[in-house]
Amino acid sequence: MTSNIGVVIVEKTGTIKNLCVKSFKEEDLYKKCGFKTPDNFAKQTDWRIRSKDLTYIVSLYGKTTGKANSENKYDFPPPNDTTLFFGNCVIVCHTEYKGESGEPLLESINTELWEKFYEKLFGGFEDLGATAAEDEEEEDELDNIAESKKTKEGGYLKDGFVVDDDEESVGEEEESAEDEEEDLFGSSVEEEESGEELCSELSEESYIVEM
Repeated sequence: MTSNIGVVIVEKTGTIKNLCVKSFKEEDLYKKCGFKTPDNFAKQTDWRIRSKDLTYIVSLYGKTTGKANSENKYDFPPPNDTTLFFGNCVIVCHTEYKGESGEPLLESINTELWEKFYEKLFGGFEDLGATAAEDEEEEDELDNIAESKKTKEGGYLKDGFVVDDDEESVGEEEESAEDEEEDLFGSSVEEEESGEELCSELSEESYIVEM
């Protein structure tokens, strides 16, 4: 028997809260969820979250049968995202070190740690609000282009095919086209280099997991 172990109770309303179990017994977990009997109460899944040499084994206990209007409203991660639970559920954590034998070690878990696991089990979330703010702060590329290299109508960058009607001489037009070509090739190289760096960063983020 293990004493003073923290677990997470998932109430049927969808709220999560911490609970300290003074004398932990797996067979008594149904009581922590407020059930009078253990009927149909069982472990539903084990999520395994790896972090270097340590693996967290997060277990979900609950009932998949119950009375109408007692359905649990919490959105559980896959593979339980389509499973209907009834009443309260409980989340328990064990740890397992790479290369060690024996039973996994029972550990405490709280709502803060569970929320980190929750995000990872769902594959991470994108902060759409932050993304929108970054888009608004980005400079317009044409803001840094000289006015002589823009068309008068619309302020677009000259591309060698669309030019102003009032060009004074062929020489100036050719010189402008040469300058423009240098700028365009320079921009192209910078974009390619930037793209390679971005791909590299995304690749690292896809394989490195920090808990």
